[in-house]
Amino acid sequence: MALILFLVLVALVLGIIGVVVKGLFYLLIIGIAVLVAALVYAALRWRRTGRRPAR
Repeated sequence: MALILFLVLVALVLGIIGVVVKGLFYLLIIGIAVLVAALVYAALRWRRTGRRPAR
């Protein structure tokens, strides 16, 4: 859970820097990519832990 929150925080910081600083638009794109990766990782982890063991 901490890794997912850290990745979301990094994506947020990169996105803000990419928007505010002129000429660093690529940081916004990288921030969006990191956010998408964090959300996919969270979804896969949540899906994996939601299964019940076979009896």
